[in-house]
Amino acid sequence: CCSLDADKYENDPELEKIRRERNYSWMDIITICKDTLPNYEEKIKMFYEEHLHLDDEIRYILDGSGYFDVRDKEDKWIRIFMEKGDMITLPAGIYHRFTVDEKNYAKAMRLFVGEPVWTAYNRPADHFEARGQYVKFLAQTA
Repeated sequence: CCSLDADKYENDPELEKIRRERNYSWMDIITICKDTLPNYEEKIKMFYEEHLHLDDEIRYILDGSGYFDVRDKEDKWIRIFMEKGDMITLPAGIYHRFTVDEKNYAKAMRLFVGEPVWTAYNRPADHFEARGQYVKFLAQTA
């Protein structure tokens, strides 16, 4: 789509355009680091537990790096390396997890359409409509 500049995220016209077009009205910044994130060990374990959300998960890496793991059609893990300047949208209903790499540091912008809903549903969570819609979408792309 475009090239984002993580160093000027506070007034990047490309980021503003994405937020406007996709209606990402809510935003905050999380720094995943032992020194700054309260309950770091607990949070890291929680992020790494396989789960899904009922809303899209949008993350823009402003500094540092980490991995999003997602499931493919055969239910095998695909590891996506994310570093400064990368943005990802995980669709509602996709099983996923996140972990930092050996640097143990990632600073990310979290974007939402409307008010944020932080609820994570650990696997198995196949009974949710969002999961059913995602599975149906996967089947159509086969």
